[in-house]
Amino acid sequence: MKKSEALFGIARVPLDSLAVFAALLLSYRLREASIDLLPWMQLLEPPTTLPSVQEYLQSFVALGILFFLVVAALLKLYTIRATLGGWAEFGRVLVAAGLWLVLVMGWHFLVLRELFYSRALLLHSVFFIVVFVSLGRASLILLQRSLLRTGIGRLLVVSVGGQALAHAALDTLGTDQRYRYLGHLPDMEAVKRLTHQQTIDLVVHTDPNPQSEATLALINYCRSHQIGYAFLPPVLADVPHQLTVERLGLLPMIRFQPTPLDGWGRIFKRLFDIVVSAVVLIILSPILIGIAIAILFETGRPIFYISPRIGGQGRRRFPMLKFRSMIHGADGDKTKLTELNHRRDGPLFKVRNDPRVTKVGKFLRHWTLDELPNLFNVLIGQMSLVGPRPHLPEEVASYSLEQRRVFAVKPGMTGLAQVSGRSNLPFDEEVRHDLQYIEEWSPLLDLWILWRTVFVIFGGAGAD
Repeated sequence: MKKSEALFGIARVPLDSLAVFAALLLSYRLREASIDLLPWMQLLEPPTTLPSVQEYLQSFVALGILFFLVVAALLKLYTIRATLGGWAEFGRVLVAAGLWLVLVMGWHFLVLRELFYSRALLLHSVFFIVVFVSLGRASLILLQRSLLRTGIGRLLVVSVGGQALAHAALDTLGTDQRYRYLGHLPDMEAVKRLTHQQTIDLVVHTDPNPQSEATLALINYCRSHQIGYAFLPPVLADVPHQLTVERLGLLPMIRFQPTPLDGWGRIFKRLFDIVVSAVVLIILSPILIGIAIAILFETGRPIFYISPRIGGQGRRRFPMLKFRSMIHGADGDKTKLTELNHRRDGPLFKVRNDPRVTKVGKFLRHWTLDELPNLFNVLIGQMSLVGPRPHLPEEVASYSLEQRRVFAVKPGMTGLAQVSGRSNLPFDEEVRHDLQYIEEWSPLLDLWILWRTVFVIFGGAGAD
């Protein structure tokens, strides 16, 4: 551990304490003056239960600071590390402030058996705690990164072994300011020669073998010379996002999983799909009825086009619903249009200005209205609002092993590939975006994709 890491880790404690103190004192003064945070509006009545400032400082402020430090420590906001990303810091501070509010209310209600002096004061306190603590931590991050750029606090890293360092690790070591990569060494003897010239903080072993004397000798050398030892198993180097460290009894175990979308994340995503799809179907029901009438008037029944697609896990087919946008018997004419296919980079079939598309169908496709019936597939659990593109069986037959990884989650009405270029993306690029979504899934990523989808639809780019 670098001294600078320890200093910045320790500095967070008094800085957070000062930020919480300032937040609580400012909130008290605002409530004392009946000042609300909303500009040009006066919603608060004059306070009647507010204690004196001396009593407030003695009875609550010290305890409030202690509560926040405990909550922040439990959320690992004081662990010693080189640096944490600004958004990660802000997210944890936001959670800490919310838990602090619950803890304060519980303390007064369950322990002191009394209500807090002022609800408005508490709300103001939470707001200012988030603002002041985040500003303090942002200043520390900026200062720490400035020092890292000058070389202060950087970890000196070498890789060792007969196997070359994985490209992903090499890119990180070359671009991340926390590290200074000294290069790749063939064996322990080269490590010994380098340690005589300068201090090494971390040795990354690229081909560890627990039955090899060379591996055990390298580990013992690092231990005896206070050098950090880590290893990157080559078989796992290409799947960094799906690895979790668990324990099998007392033994640490690295487990591979196709996606972080598991457990409560999967449950939350399914509940979100049900609620949103049901609400949107109700709201858009007049539009759905209008589209159905327009299709009936132009080309008659059927209103819906049922397309067989491959669902999650890549084993089951499901009937995907769309509004019919083509003439009757369009599938039979597909082979005649093979030469017009502009997606020759993969198994997809797309024709620009497809002559089979009806007038109503052109309008529906331009605004992606033909895909609204997908909401029924989402509601019954065959699709999700966000996920990889639904796949046709004939396309899947020619997928490579890597491309079949897209079946780790349910297909979606929209996805990362759709908001990154729609049908303009080459097939390999589309798959890369889908795999990135699968490996880096989070609720916030889903919300961001849904938000971006609105702008992509109204932009109309890439709609076939």
